[in-house]
Amino acid sequence: MRLEDALLDSCLCQPDAPLGGDPRRLLVSDKSTAKQQLSDLKPWLNQQQTLLWANRRDAVLLVLQGPDCCGKDGVIRHVLSACNPQGLALHSFQAPSPAERAEHWLQRYRQRLPAPGLLGVFNRSYYEGLVSDLQDGLCPDAALASRRAEVATLETQLGQRRIHLLKCYLQLSRGEQRLRLERRLELPSKRWKLSRADLDAHRQFDSLQARWASELAASHSSAAPWYVIPADHRWQRDLLVASLLARTLERLQLDWPAQPAPFSLAELQACAG
Repeated sequence: MRLEDALLDSCLCQPDAPLGGDPRRLLVSDKSTAKQQLSDLKPWLNQQQTLLWANRRDAVLLVLQGPDCCGKDGVIRHVLSACNPQGLALHSFQAPSPAERAEHWLQRYRQRLPAPGLLGVFNRSYYEGLVSDLQDGLCPDAALASRRAEVATLETQLGQRRIHLLKCYLQLSRGEQRLRLERRLELPSKRWKLSRADLDAHRQFDSLQARWASELAASHSSAAPWYVIPADHRWQRDLLVASLLARTLERLQLDWPAQPAPFSLAELQACAG
């Protein structure tokens, strides 16, 4: 049901040129087939999430990063609609509040890591502390190296806690971002998403992408790889992320937990009298 390994592995970050690929490139050429494939995959994802929840041993953390309008919300809406909301731990991170700035910068992310059995989703993540915080003047450049080391330590700890990490960077072209911003300006149903910061980020698109390329290269490893998803085509983006999530769940080899029943059929039947 999911896309084959070779195609998924073609999205692995290339540290020498993390964002060197074309965000418009087509890895899946047939839109209608891709949409049907995603639809067919959803019941399986639902079952695997239920197994994850039933065993309460492992957790999965899906990290979604990317520029404004890349489709982080769209992935959550179209891919994770397959999941039971009770088994999801979804968090969307904005700029840190004054109270959060008074804490260690990683604290707000640590507090929201998924418990055993949950599928966690970070819409933006602790990587914002390596890019956006510097861009917004919340962190000096001199602190970048120590923050990178703290992120590496955190991701090692995730593995020790059986939290299986899937990091996806949704790569969008500047031209497509402009078109999506224009559409948001035109449609009241989308205009509410806009802020002045979106215009500032579009103006700084190239410099921000250069910063992200540096962080992707610095934080990509075999233990915690980045997948760079071409995101100009929404239907392809969704199927790629869904297939990567499916592969992550496959590797857990989940089955129904083998445990004795807490009461017998005879005890239950005795209640009828």
